[in-house]
Amino acid sequence: MSHSIDSILGQIRSYQTQMGPARRAMAADAPRTDAIPIAGRPGEAGAPGRVADAAAPSFGATLRGALEGVNSAQQRAGELARAFELGEPGADLAKVMVASQQSQVAFRATVEVRNRLVQAYQDVMNMPL
Repeated sequence: MSHSIDSILGQIRSYQTQMGPARRAMAADAPRTDAIPIAGRPGEAGAPGRVADAAAPSFGATLRGALEGVNSAQQRAGELARAFELGEPGADLAKVMVASQQSQVAFRATVEVRNRLVQAYQDVMNMPL
């Protein structure tokens, strides 16, 4: 199961690397945006007058991209299976089986990531105040 999680993490990292080296360098120099704001300090995270970096990929956008990748893998596997069933040339059994296994692994990894996110949410909600 850890292989499937590594696969999803690899997909997430590949989406982040698609942003380009200039974006990564800019992100490394930029102050953290999740810092606790301190009133009266302009330029600090959350301070008045600060414009949020609109180009930064959010966790939601990264997760959405990974889910779209899983969906496309499943659709591709379905299309290859239909093509094989119809006897179309170029749709051999090996391609169908590989695409099917890839989509299964991607889906299992997605379910595992979802389970871990739900568990983390439950852990946070059960923390004593």
